[in-house]
Amino acid sequence: MNRDGTMMRMPQLKRFASRYGLKIIGVNQLIRYRTQRERLVVRVAETTVPTRFGEFRLYAYRSDIDPDEHAALVFGDISTPEPVLVRVHSQCVTGDVFHSLRCDCGDQIELAMEQIAEEGRGVLVYMRQEGRGIGLCNKIRAYALQETLGYDTVEANEALGFPADRRDYGIGMQILLDLGLKEIRLLTNNPAKRAGLEGYGLKVVERVPLMAAPNPYNWRYLETKRDKLGHFIDMPG
Repeated sequence: MNRDGTMMRMPQLKRFASRYGLKIIGVNQLIRYRTQRERLVVRVAETTVPTRFGEFRLYAYRSDIDPDEHAALVFGDISTPEPVLVRVHSQCVTGDVFHSLRCDCGDQIELAMEQIAEEGRGVLVYMRQEGRGIGLCNKIRAYALQETLGYDTVEANEALGFPADRRDYGIGMQILLDLGLKEIRLLTNNPAKRAGLEGYGLKVVERVPLMAAPNPYNWRYLETKRDKLGHFIDMPG
């Protein structure tokens, strides 16, 4: 606190830390540290789920550090030592549930389940990280900015005061470890996801592309993911 009782901001904190030889960390850094070094997920329940792609085993998880609940769909025998095909999918109500064409999320989750079933073994982790971590209401607000002001998905998130992508994959990594995985072949076009999942005994040995066909409604969205977020997306000419 400042001497007048107000909360110190970063400039005052830096001077205070320099004066007394202290280090500064943020709450997000502390959470990331704990996620990488402590077991913070609890397997709550499991059941069998028949789907049009085949029969999956569904595991429900709860985290000790946030109120969200997550799930893992397991297909086949993943206990053998060969690297396991894995998709870590962030929740997208508009794409996954309502089949919105503004993104490729719904297509990606179906493609992932199909590829995992064809492989004969694999895992899909479904994480509650709507709108790249900003939540459903803010995601709809970002959509409105795209409609009214012509922003792309990154510009809209930043206009609302959020980073382009605030998702964290530490809990997803812990779910995979709880399932006994050591080496995985990751279904993703996002290089940041690969980096976010490695560590604590988990190794990504291969990135497997997950390409959904673009449509007129998500063309700009896919270009933005490629050009601003570094996703490996091969857009047809």
